[in-house]
Amino acid sequence: MTQERISVFDIFKIGVGPSSSHTMGPWRAAQYFIRDLKQKNILEQVNRLEIQLYGSLAKTGRGHGTDIAVMLGLSGEDPVTIDTRMIPSKIQQIQDEKRLFLDAHFPIYFNYGTDIDFKFQESLPYHPNGMTLKAYWNTDYTVEETYYSIGGGFVVKEGEMNMSETVSIPYPIDTAQDLLDCCHTHQKAIWEVVWENEKYWRGESKIREDLWRIWLEMKACAFRGCHTEGTLPGGLRVSRRAYDLNTKLLGRSPDYTPDQWLDHIRNCKKTFQEVSKWISCFALAVNEENASFGRVVTAPTNGAAGVIPAVLLYYVCFCEEVKEDDILKFLLVAGEFGSIFKKGATISAAMGGCQAEIGVSSAMAAGALTECLGGNPDQAMMAAEIAMEHHLGLTCDPIGGLVQIPCIERNSMGAIKAITAANIALESDPAKARVSLDAVIKTMWDTALDMNAKYKETSEGGLAVNIPINVIEC
Repeated sequence: MTQERISVFDIFKIGVGPSSSHTMGPWRAAQYFIRDLKQKNILEQVNRLEIQLYGSLAKTGRGHGTDIAVMLGLSGEDPVTIDTRMIPSKIQQIQDEKRLFLDAHFPIYFNYGTDIDFKFQESLPYHPNGMTLKAYWNTDYTVEETYYSIGGGFVVKEGEMNMSETVSIPYPIDTAQDLLDCCHTHQKAIWEVVWENEKYWRGESKIREDLWRIWLEMKACAFRGCHTEGTLPGGLRVSRRAYDLNTKLLGRSPDYTPDQWLDHIRNCKKTFQEVSKWISCFALAVNEENASFGRVVTAPTNGAAGVIPAVLLYYVCFCEEVKEDDILKFLLVAGEFGSIFKKGATISAAMGGCQAEIGVSSAMAAGALTECLGGNPDQAMMAAEIAMEHHLGLTCDPIGGLVQIPCIERNSMGAIKAITAANIALESDPAKARVSLDAVIKTMWDTALDMNAKYKETSEGGLAVNIPINVIEC
C-alpha cells in the first residue's frame, strides 16, 4: 500500500498550545465543520450545536483545552493568527452570554454545560481522539460529522481515513531505509533529498520563507518563555522556571530582542554545566508557553514542542558559526525523520504513549543535529535510532490531564538525549551498528500496541494517579 506523502510543513505547524492532538486537532476539526456547513449553504440556518468528545479527548479534554479549542474554531478563530492573550476573555464571554457566533458572524444559543458532552466511558473505533459535531436547524434537520485528531495536529474525517493524496515526488520515502538508499544512490545529503521533494508543493523561495518563519516562531516562543514569570494555568500551581533560569545565567539585562538575547547567550561561559543548563532552559521555556495557551510550533506535537527548538538553539548558540542555510537544513532533516515515524508508527500519545511524542522529537532532533555537524546519512540514521531506542516504552501520564507534569521536564530530557545521541553517532561507524532505525520504529509501534490504554494520555495511570493534585505545593 502506498503511504501518504507528508511535507515538512505538515510536521511543523504553527498553532496554539497546549496539545496538538487535543487542542490544535479539534480546533481544525471545528473549522472543517464550519466549512462543510458553508458548502452545504446551511450555516446561516443553524440554531444549535452539539459537541461530543470521546475517549482521550474526553478524559483529558478539559486539561488540554479541547473544549476551548472547539469553541474558538466554531467562532471563526484560527490558531495561527489569534491573539492568544484574548483567549480567556473570548471563552468567558461565550460562557457568560450563552451565545456563540458561528464563523464570527452568525449567533446561536450555546450552553457550555449541556452542548459539550464529555463521553468519558466511550471511544470511537478508528482512534482514541474522536469527536462528533452536530448542527441543528428548524426542528427536523441535522448535519452530523465525526473527526479524528490523530496526532501532531493531523485531522481526518470519518469516511475519508484511507483517502491519502497520491503525488509524484522525485524521491518517494516511506521508510528510513528508503531515505538511506536514496542518499546513497544519488550521492545526496538528507536535506538535499527533502528539498527536492518539498519543491513538489512550493517553490524554492517559498520553502525558504516558510522554513524561516518556523525558525522565527520557535525562537520567539523560547524568548517569551524565558522572559515570562508566574504560574501556569490549570490548577496545579506549577511555577514557571525558565524565567528564573534565564535570569541566573544571563543576569538581569535591559530589554532586548530575541536576536540580541541569543548574542548574549553566545557570549556566556561555555562550560558543560552552563551549556546543559541552557539546553534545559530553552526546552522549559517553550513548553511553559505551550502550557499557557501560547503560540508554538508542533515538532512533531505540542507536548514535545520544546525538544527541537532546544537542540536547534544549542546548535545556533554553542556550535561553530551557524548560517541561515544551516538552520533551514536542520529543519528539513528533522521534518523528514518525523514523517517517517508517522508513516511507520505514530506521533500520537493517545495511540503510543509519550514515546510517540518526546521519543520521536528527540530522534528528529538527533538526526538533524548529526547531519548539521558534518555527519553522513548513515550517522544521522544512527543518531535518530539511538535517541528513540532510549525512549521506548515511555508512557503518557499527565497529572490532571494537563501538559505540565511530567511533560515539560520531559522535553529537557529529550533534548539532552538527542544531543548525546548525535555525539555518539558522530564518533561511531554505522556499519558496525546492530539496530536499524526501521527496526526501532517497528519496535516502537509494537510497544504502542502492547501498552495498556491507561498509559496513553488518559490520566488513568502512572503519575496521574499516584500524585494527587492536592499534594502539589504552591
